[in-house]
Amino acid sequence: MSAIEARLKELGITLPDMAAPAANYVPYVVVGDMVYVSGQISMTEAGFTTGKVGADLTTEEGVAAAQTCAVGLLAALKAACGGDIDRLVQVVKLVGFVNSTPEFTDQPKVINGASDFMVEVLGDKGRHARSAVSAGSLPFGVAVEIEGIFQIS
Repeated sequence: MSAIEARLKELGITLPDMAAPAANYVPYVVVGDMVYVSGQISMTEAGFTTGKVGADLTTEEGVAAAQTCAVGLLAALKAACGGDIDRLVQVVKLVGFVNSTPEFTDQPKVINGASDFMVEVLGDKGRHARSAVSAGSLPFGVAVEIEGIFQIS
């Protein structure tokens, strides 16, 4: 078991299989030592986490939805690394989209669900640049979508 997967196990998390693309795109692209992971949407084994943060969901529920996106990002990264997620050198950047009402302004707090998770699991390798923006809607009505850029060895 890899060191990263051992840390996830300590936290009670098992990486799922990478989600299949829902349209005409690939789940990730590897260019040199960089991995660009397509947006991962908020979902659990029970299904999509849907709704608008600020209306249907609280900020805290948005934070939890963002964490599920982070788990999806790591699952895709593991696939991009041929199963050896310990090839990760650094999380470079996350770009988070929050399906929120026009009045909602705590998008950074929501995306902290993913950022905090990356640091909790990966330590300094998980520190990254980031954007957190509002979206009027997201695919399938999900609450959060996050894409990532990673450096690998």
